[in-house]
Amino acid sequence: MPIVRALFVYPVKSCGAIALDDAQLGLKGIEWDRHWMVADANGRLVTQRQYAAMARIVPTFVEDGVRLTMEGMSEALHLPFAPRGGEARVPASVWDDSFEALDEGDHAAQWFTQAIGVPVRLLRFAHDVTRLASRKWTNGEDAPTQFADGFPLLVTSEASLVELNERLAAKGAPPVPMARFRPNIVVGDVGDAFEEDFIDTLAIESASGGEEIVLRFVKPCARCPITTIDQLTGERDAQWPTEPLDTLAVFRADPRVDGGLTFGQNAMVVTGAGKHVAVGARAQWDYRFDD
Repeated sequence: MPIVRALFVYPVKSCGAIALDDAQLGLKGIEWDRHWMVADANGRLVTQRQYAAMARIVPTFVEDGVRLTMEGMSEALHLPFAPRGGEARVPASVWDDSFEALDEGDHAAQWFTQAIGVPVRLLRFAHDVTRLASRKWTNGEDAPTQFADGFPLLVTSEASLVELNERLAAKGAPPVPMARFRPNIVVGDVGDAFEEDFIDTLAIESASGGEEIVLRFVKPCARCPITTIDQLTGERDAQWPTEPLDTLAVFRADPRVDGGLTFGQNAMVVTGAGKHVAVGARAQWDYRFDD
């Protein structure tokens, strides 16, 4: 039976992860996931794709917000959960989606500018803004999200990582940790590698009992060069700078996403929004077999 092995939240898009023992799942995904985003002067997303050092920005939950630290920075940056009030509303864009967000001000902008070495701003997702995942993939259903690339949740499986690392080992390359794939939920005891390709829904027992939390897998996740970046150092392996993408290219090109190299599944919450899931929770697949 599948089991939830790990839970992760990424408060600032493309910065470090916080590992959780327990997480609240809402319609937008895990609470506080991708609630903030680094942007250029025009409000366009800035990520590890351009500035790998963002991986070294480490978030920690504190009583009233998120504390960000980075080796070499003289001070931490505190982001309160509640907006301070009076934030400027500015244009923001994540890929093809354009909407308004809240600018966190000059101090946050200066901190991030120093951290990654280019002029940037820090944006907060506005509570009165709705951004929906592509209805092409959600079968017409509304799946709200914040600054994530496109969907509320990303689910990966341990079995798939095992097979990938076996293929890497066969060519003499080092293994990669699951952190390279920046999942929200990691599932173990799933059976075959990449079995998630054939899953329709994943039902997870709620930490508070009662109704299960049901996720629908809506789109295979095509992987980008962030997977080649060590999430602790913000650097690529000097000998294997394009792994694991080179290995994924051998067997994971997926015609459903125009030949993208897939690992993991984007998901949305179908039922149980607002409930908590815990590491160790039991789960159950329901399969989908396309004609």
